[in-house]
Amino acid sequence: MIIMGIDPGLASTGVGVIAGDGKGGFRALFSAYVTTHERHPMPERLQKIFDLVSRTIADHEPTAISIESIFFAKNVRSSVMMAHGRGAAILAASQSRVALSEYTPLEIKKSVVGKGHATKDQVKQMVTTLLALRTAPRSDHEADALAAALCHAYRTRLVIPGGTATDRGHAEKESRTGDAGVEARKAILALAAARGSRRRRRRNP
Repeated sequence: MIIMGIDPGLASTGVGVIAGDGKGGFRALFSAYVTTHERHPMPERLQKIFDLVSRTIADHEPTAISIESIFFAKNVRSSVMMAHGRGAAILAASQSRVALSEYTPLEIKKSVVGKGHATKDQVKQMVTTLLALRTAPRSDHEADALAAALCHAYRTRLVIPGGTATDRGHAEKESRTGDAGVEARKAILALAAARGSRRRRRRNP
C-alpha cells in the first residue's frame, strides 16, 4: 500500500507519500511543499498547487490519498483562502481516480500523536519517529501531509509500529471509535520526550 497525504492551503500546500516497510510500520517515500504569494494572480497560485499534487501522484502512483478536511477559523477570509487551495488539490486528486479520504485536523493529530490538540512540534516529532526519518521534515506542511497519510494507514490497516499480535488485537477493538493504536503512540511520544530531556541535560549539566 502506498498512501499519499495532503496538507492543503493557499499560501502553502504540503504532500507526503508513505509505504509499508514490511515490518508492520511505514517508511517515507517522498515529501515536498509549495508556497504561493498573495501578490500573484489566483489562477497562478492554484496552478502551482495543482501541479505539485498531480506530479506527486504521477511519480509515486499512490493507492490511496488522504487530505485534511477544512476547518472554519475565526477569520473567515483565512477559511476561504484555505478552501481555494484545497479545491485545487482535490481536483488534481480526483483526476487520478485514486480513492480520496478526508480527516479533520483533530482526527489526524489523535491518530498520529495520541491526542487531538497536539502541537505542530509534537506532530513533527512523531512523524519523524514513526517513519524513522534521519532528520525531521523541512516544514510543518510536509510533516502534516505525512501525518495525514499515517492517519489513513492507521485507520484502515490498524498498524501499530512495533506492535505485537496482542497489540493489534487491542487496536481492532479500539478501531470502533477510530482510535487504533492511540495509546501506543502516546507511549512513543512520551519516550521520545524523555530522551530529548536527557540529551538536553547532558548538553547543559
